[in-house]
Amino acid sequence: MGEFIGRGRKARRCYGFDEIALVPGTVTLNPHEVDPSWPLDGRRYPVPILASAMDGVVDVDFAIAFGKMGGLAVLNLEGVQTRYENAKEILAKIVKSQQGDKATEFIQKAYREPIKEKLIAKRIQEIKKGKVPCAVSAIPQRAEKFGPIAQAAGADVFVVQSTISTVRHISTEYKSLDIKKFCKSMKIPVVVGNCVTYQVALELMESGVSAILVGLGPGAACTTRGVLGIGIPQVTATVDCAAARDFYFKQTGRYVAVITDGGMRTGGDVCKAFACGADAVMIGSPFARAIEAPGGGYHWGMATPHANLPRGTRIHVGVTGTLEEILFGPARTDDGTQNLMGALTTAMGSVGARNMKEFQLTEIIIAPSIQTEGKLVQRTQHVGMGK
Repeated sequence: MGEFIGRGRKARRCYGFDEIALVPGTVTLNPHEVDPSWPLDGRRYPVPILASAMDGVVDVDFAIAFGKMGGLAVLNLEGVQTRYENAKEILAKIVKSQQGDKATEFIQKAYREPIKEKLIAKRIQEIKKGKVPCAVSAIPQRAEKFGPIAQAAGADVFVVQSTISTVRHISTEYKSLDIKKFCKSMKIPVVVGNCVTYQVALELMESGVSAILVGLGPGAACTTRGVLGIGIPQVTATVDCAAARDFYFKQTGRYVAVITDGGMRTGGDVCKAFACGADAVMIGSPFARAIEAPGGGYHWGMATPHANLPRGTRIHVGVTGTLEEILFGPARTDDGTQNLMGALTTAMGSVGARNMKEFQLTEIIIAPSIQTEGKLVQRTQHVGMGK
């Protein structure tokens, strides 16, 4: 498989969201009568969207608001929320810092403050006081230490997140996380990511995880693909990892959710991710635009504060509306960045899918012109507006 790119080397053709489209069904349904909920370790969540564990997106107040709407917002246990008692003050300084390299430099400095374990427990307890599910995130090197603290404080989901996750990580410099052992030790669901290939997804599932995150470098604020040259477009990555999920379920009877993480700008992108096999999606920049987001219209990746090799940048996304408008509408913009759930249920109805499992069987076509066909006036106006 693949095309020759030179002497004895082949390259596989992979696809991103802009290159595909979904085919309408022979039967259509009332969007109000479809079920978009998704499963995670026996519990169902009505909104199949997670808010990314990024400091410009999720704080305690945002997590509570998001949870009350049926979604799951992930709090970064290595961000400003667990380094500073008064995180709002630091966030304000990050937002006001100069653009470009100066902003990255300031963020790196702000994140040098040590993480305080008492703040980990405090933030989780604050979220739980809001009577919503609490999800938190840490990198593999800190998971063994932070996992028990988070669990004892009442967290409902623990996410182990790194740029690239594998079961067979090798290091002589530090102790690698034994994912299988960690999952067995935790009494709450463990989500692990990120991965983009069938084999790695399958091995993660065999280690006992409850869900996997799919995506390497597609986020709006992520620069991993440019810095490292590594990545697989999200359509292909999602399809491959979903195939691993289906094979694993057939072999074991245990269902491991696939969460497409990053690269979705609009409701259309979200719909395509589900049609490619995702059970849920994790997005950041659309929620960074919410009035409730702590970043005040700014968004930066989890790897931005890396001391030696930052793989993220601070971007200005602006504030366009409330969290409710972004999730459920009514939309005040016409670019697909608001009423994401309305877009999802309408798409499900349009292809005749009563639930997410049926939506995952939607016919997909390769359609590179889908974004531009017949849109000359729109393209001209957007260019004139500097978009």
